[in-house]
Amino acid sequence: MVARQLGTAIVTGQIAPGDALGGEIEAAGRFGVSRTAYREAIRILVAKGLLESRPKAGTHVLPRRRWNLLDPEMLAWSFSAKPDEQFVRDLFELRGIIEPEAAALAARRRNNAQLAIMHGALDVMRRHGVVDAEGQAADQTFHSAMLDASGNATLTTLAESIGAAVRWTTHFKARVSPVPRDSVPDHEAVLRAIANCDADGARQAMRELLRLAQEDMRDIAL
Repeated sequence: MVARQLGTAIVTGQIAPGDALGGEIEAAGRFGVSRTAYREAIRILVAKGLLESRPKAGTHVLPRRRWNLLDPEMLAWSFSAKPDEQFVRDLFELRGIIEPEAAALAARRRNNAQLAIMHGALDVMRRHGVVDAEGQAADQTFHSAMLDASGNATLTTLAESIGAAVRWTTHFKARVSPVPRDSVPDHEAVLRAIANCDADGARQAMRELLRLAQEDMRDIAL
């Protein structure tokens, strides 16, 4: 897909902010697609904040501050190669702002159905770890269910983005470290506090989970 190829080249630094993409006919030929398909790829990247396309001025890569960095597809592109260390740090800082407080809210507001989803996700993680796709998907489900259990609609809208951040950091760790640290006990501590309606405990358990996860990323030498 042209959008994925171009998007990956931009977020990984192969094409820099301010660079021009060249003429449509030439670019479509380079990718071996029709001009219509190329235009659709440009439209997708414009919507994600990566490109600006104007008549006569052409198509240029926008500054990084304009990018929708939490777009799930863009997170996947960022982690397709070795991710930028500052970007990984920024992701964990964002998660550190959001998830501990979401866990505290979940401890006060969760319902049985939400607890069941988290328990089910944790069971899958116990069976598969985070090395294979099933365990990684379960990890994402756990965090998304926790955000949903917060009972805050604005936090729930972040579930897809936070879930994608969880997925791709976990996927990257598994890719470069064949035997990654077992994070199941960290998730068990979060779920135990949420199930016991212990807001302070849930907050602290999530902070510790994120601290250890960030250390794991540092240990694999970004």
